[in-house]
Amino acid sequence: MKKLFKFYLLSFILLSNFMAFADDPPPGDDILGGGMDGGDPTYAPINGQLILLIILGIAFVLHT
Repeated sequence: MKKLFKFYLLSFILLSNFMAFADDPPPGDDILGGGMDGGDPTYAPINGQLILLIILGIAFVLHT
């Protein structure tokens, strides 16, 4: 049960990273605004240190 809790906690932390670094869409890009004629919107880049965070998280889970 303890390992399952650690797995859930680790997966929650890793998956919540996507929501923490997400960028809001540009204004007028909603369903009713019709902002499709302006080209592709720019989104937040993926954080370059995400791999390091995953490795450290797995090492921490295996250590405890």
